[in-house]
Amino acid sequence: MKIHFIAVGGSIMHSLAIELKNNGYEITGSDDIIYDPAKSTLFQNGLLPKKIGWDIKNITRDLDLVILGMHAKKNNPELLEAQKLMIPIVSFPEFIFDYSKNKKRIVIAGSHGKTTITSMIIYVLKKKNIQVDYLVGAKISSVDKQVHLNNNKVIIIEGDEYFSSSIDLSPKFMHYKPDTLVVSGVAWDHVNVFPTLDLYQNAFKNLAKIVNKKGGQIYFSDNDNFLLDILNGNSVNNQSYHLPKYIVENGQFVLIYNSKKIPLNIFGQHNLYNIEAARCVCAEFGISSEEYYNIICDFKGANRRLMLIKNFDDHSSIYYDFAHSPSKVLATINALSELNPNRYLISCLELHTFSSLNKNFLPNYADVFKNSHEVWIYIPKEIILKKSSNKLAEDFIKKIIKHPKVFICEDLDILKEKVLSIKFYNTNLLLMSSGNFSGLNINTMYN
Repeated sequence: MKIHFIAVGGSIMHSLAIELKNNGYEITGSDDIIYDPAKSTLFQNGLLPKKIGWDIKNITRDLDLVILGMHAKKNNPELLEAQKLMIPIVSFPEFIFDYSKNKKRIVIAGSHGKTTITSMIIYVLKKKNIQVDYLVGAKISSVDKQVHLNNNKVIIIEGDEYFSSSIDLSPKFMHYKPDTLVVSGVAWDHVNVFPTLDLYQNAFKNLAKIVNKKGGQIYFSDNDNFLLDILNGNSVNNQSYHLPKYIVENGQFVLIYNSKKIPLNIFGQHNLYNIEAARCVCAEFGISSEEYYNIICDFKGANRRLMLIKNFDDHSSIYYDFAHSPSKVLATINALSELNPNRYLISCLELHTFSSLNKNFLPNYADVFKNSHEVWIYIPKEIILKKSSNKLAEDFIKKIIKHPKVFICEDLDILKEKVLSIKFYNTNLLLMSSGNFSGLNINTMYN
């Protein structure tokens, strides 16, 4: 089968392209921009396009299929040529469903924790030598790839609510038709796709309706009345999960199970919830709670999730987290505050997404910084030009955030100076973004 990927540089897209090539498919791909690590990985696997950019010559009549990435716009010349030649075109979620239609599909959805929960499940199953196919949104240190398709009977899928492609605006997770559905919680995000809370919630309502009637739903139930309402109304097997017993001891989160202490490599209440969601799924494979906890205690987290990137003599640290939406920022700040309650906490958020730069959405960040001693907001000039038609006024941001110590900047050099000015003693710096702070590299700054 000959397949061409339009927008092959995406995280999942390039991983899927490589997996299909390794499985014997003839693969080509194109993109107008490709960043590392995708660029290097595609090169190593012989799939890096010879030229960056779109070219209708890539679309030939002998193609069996085109997989369209969400980065490609409706007027993409390769897309238009494929339509003209009547070559079948699918998004990657459509492809994954077609591949897995005869498998049991376990779909991990929700506004937060999807990648970590999916990673935890894959990690534990691998340790137990239980073979499954999977698709996960980020690299896991203990697993060598993000997409694994090997004709197993079960597939674990991280299910995103974002649109599938420019010609398919349905949420990705609607294509997967779950046999088992996990929902980690619902907190408004992606305002460019869901401009109101109701529209966002409706996506999850519609997802709940397509769960296999012989299947089940596993969901976060603490303080989430919306989920309780929509999931309890379904005629499938429902299972909720809750915050487990734990303590924080010697700078470490420790689970308490059957009076036994289980020290963890990860921290934060949000990760304890993620652990419990993954435990419920692993139970479907016959893994007991005791077995599960004995394995998950060694889990070190998914890439870019609450990573320790610099330590200063065990009294101060710099962390990075992928957090960007209000609920994720709140959970991350609270986690670090609980881990080191006596340390001075500086929380630095890069406003990088369309949602975070939206004046109507920004008030959702109003109370998320309450456990920080200082708040830094970084808004890259290039992002303002690309994603925001109106520059956010500094006074407006400060009024919204409601914190006595707010610093705002748009210049990377100023941000670097601010970081280097910190007297790291009993102090944590928390960097949060779905971007990369304009290429800020903490390790080179302190070499």
